[in-house]
Amino acid sequence: MRNAPTDPVIAELVRRARSTQLTRRRLFQGVGLGAAAVGAASLAACSPSGPAYGDGSAGKLRWASWTYYLDFDEETQDFTSLNEFMAESNIEVEYFEDIDDNKMFMAKVKDQLKLGQDTGYDLFTLTDSSLIRLWEQEQLTAFDRALMPNVDDQMIELVKHSSFDPDREWSIPYQAGMTGLVYNSQLYPKGIASVSDLWHPDLKGKVSLLSEQDDTLGLIMLEQGVDITGDGWGDDEFFAALDVAEEHIKNGDVYTVKGNSYTQDLQSGAVLAGMAWSGDVAMLNEEEGEEVWKFVVPEAGATLFIDSFCLPESTAAFEQSHALIDYYYDPEVAAQVAEYVQYVTPVAGAREAMAKRNPEMAENTLVFPDEEMSARIHDMRTPTAQEDNRYAQAYQKILGN
Repeated sequence: MRNAPTDPVIAELVRRARSTQLTRRRLFQGVGLGAAAVGAASLAACSPSGPAYGDGSAGKLRWASWTYYLDFDEETQDFTSLNEFMAESNIEVEYFEDIDDNKMFMAKVKDQLKLGQDTGYDLFTLTDSSLIRLWEQEQLTAFDRALMPNVDDQMIELVKHSSFDPDREWSIPYQAGMTGLVYNSQLYPKGIASVSDLWHPDLKGKVSLLSEQDDTLGLIMLEQGVDITGDGWGDDEFFAALDVAEEHIKNGDVYTVKGNSYTQDLQSGAVLAGMAWSGDVAMLNEEEGEEVWKFVVPEAGATLFIDSFCLPESTAAFEQSHALIDYYYDPEVAAQVAEYVQYVTPVAGAREAMAKRNPEMAENTLVFPDEEMSARIHDMRTPTAQEDNRYAQAYQKILGN
């Protein structure tokens, strides 16, 4: 584990940002003066008439994330906020929608991580429950919070601490959300309200579960009355939930168990109901132009997930990653992203920015949870490494892997 040396240009820019409380956007607009002042390689300031992309003079960054996780403009076929960041920072970013499932992605890069070699990415956006495994194996680089003033100022209390990283030194939340249920309101107007409703005969062979074991089994455990937030659950509770999933996979109730790509089965009509991530459902309806799919917080409650930025030890873009993360903690930028992805934003000022941008969405409790909604969201205890190994093998076995 290491901290890379700080680039003098970016360090000076961040120092000025801290002293003047500038937003990341305004900071980069004044970057020409900053570069000249420190006498280092220039980070050319970009005016509105400047290039659509940075020229890479401030370095390059390779970012791996999930699909539907960044504001995308259908007309230009570009990621709007990312283009703005590149233009303003002159940092060239390659954005990869390569994460469909945490464990599959980690398996893809595990050999390079173990050897401390380049994984092909400088920055990951992984779920905390999986990210902890990289931290345990000392395969991550710690963040320098001094380089991210917006993060210190804006991170909401809901995501500020984690059991393995209480001060968020190794993980910086990007988005949070709920794992709940979904159904096609046009093809299955009867609807669902609980996990048990997925096993109705009318839905046989038309149900999807999630390949993320904590999400699928967390919802089943909640329905079974388990307090998933603390140490009150273990093998007995896990395997009781696993038995339910296995039964319905074997008897044909379940059509598929997938990661992020489950959305394609919803769109095709192959799946009428299942488990889902809140923002995905909002995104599907946005694309459809009407509310075809209904997201449901089950009667027993939904599970909370937090997807966080993390730096592999081999990252070659330490300073650039900090600049990008701090940019996405600008409330206006966070609101821009939240309007598209419709997950819970970790940025405190985003709701006020959203009220000006999209007043209706500012009242959406799936994006900005109120007290009532927060009480129905449960943060599942992260299994120990030993538990996780056993549980993952058992879950994969019922999936036929």
